[in-house]
Amino acid sequence: MRIVIAEDDPLLREGLALLLRAESLDVVATAGTPEEFLAALDAQHPDVAILDVRMPPTHTDEGVVAAIEARRRRPDLAILVLSAYVEQTFATELLVGGVAKLGYLLKERVGRVEEFLDALRRVVAGGTAIDPEVVAQLFTRSRQDARLERLSPRERDVLALMAEGLGNAAIAERLSVTHGAVHKHIRSIFAKLDLAPTDHVDRRVAAVLRYLEEVRHQV
Repeated sequence: MRIVIAEDDPLLREGLALLLRAESLDVVATAGTPEEFLAALDAQHPDVAILDVRMPPTHTDEGVVAAIEARRRRPDLAILVLSAYVEQTFATELLVGGVAKLGYLLKERVGRVEEFLDALRRVVAGGTAIDPEVVAQLFTRSRQDARLERLSPRERDVLALMAEGLGNAAIAERLSVTHGAVHKHIRSIFAKLDLAPTDHVDRRVAAVLRYLEEVRHQV
């Protein structure tokens, strides 16, 4: 796994690099500005980029803009964005382009090393890793949608965990229910969101995308 880190705080940047190298992961470059990050992207061809949301010069959305540009240049690039707190607009800007190989975590998760490494590996493998707090806030904003209002509280919990990128077994463990119960809830979610079986669309992905798309229109 080849990794580029883009973080303007030198202590956090080097701390992340040390943590990842201690796990025998290959940090091929670090950058303190979006320009340095994009140059490293072109030179090093990483598998995954870890970026701070707020970077120089204005410390607003430069990290998000750089992430979107990186995905434009390298559609196969996995991206894990870190933020000090939930920034709904920035989250939805990233997610609207698709959820594959994408993570959005609060920086506090880095201190929970196993959770952080699990999220990193998940996005590199082609999955999604969205911070539970981000999902909770986005879900709260989206609950006025009529289709989402059809869902029961437990179905909302299941869809929220699906949006985090968890599989059925992990959802069952998180909610302390059986695998069969999770499967039943997901079938009900598909029905209530009018997602009929088709050979052309993964209904699980479609359910999450529909949820995130509805959120985007409310931001």
